[in-house]
Amino acid sequence: MLAVAVMAASSGYYLAMLLSSSSDQATFQSSVSATEALAADELDNLVGQPRPDYSLSDSNGVQVSAADFDGQVLLINFWATWCAPCVEEMPMLSELQQQYGKAGFQVVGIALDDPQKASKFAELLDITYPALFGTIDAVLVGREYGNRAGMLPYSVLVDRQGIVQWAYLGALQRPELETLIQSLL
Repeated sequence: MLAVAVMAASSGYYLAMLLSSSSDQATFQSSVSATEALAADELDNLVGQPRPDYSLSDSNGVQVSAADFDGQVLLINFWATWCAPCVEEMPMLSELQQQYGKAGFQVVGIALDDPQKASKFAELLDITYPALFGTIDAVLVGREYGNRAGMLPYSVLVDRQGIVQWAYLGALQRPELETLIQSLL
């Protein structure tokens, strides 16, 4: 509910900025640039650090932690049912899981959404990797992984030693991601 309220408020603010004067738009663009710069700094601070641990529920209510994937190259992908770019990249992530899973690669999806809704949605998409669900707890995990703004999609790549090697805010591009995965396997 909180996420919907924040999205609605953000959308209203953005629309207001689009309809306002050009000087107001310049102020808005400056604010967006400052937010992007802050997010980039937070991502840079995360890379090279040990991955934070988490414990979230899967669709059966079983608690899963980051430590359950120790020794594997781990891609943690934060998503939501209402996030179009998230939904678009999920089939590609399933393909990568199938292609590189036997070599020690693991995708884990963390839904920042209503757990029941997200669980049913993940089943409909027939994703081939574990999906974990939560609301505030999942948002807090995202923050620990550098996503202070809570924007989606957001992904973090962790090496076999548990060190964060890459973090990315936005829709994933397969060629870049695949190159990174191959370099860590």
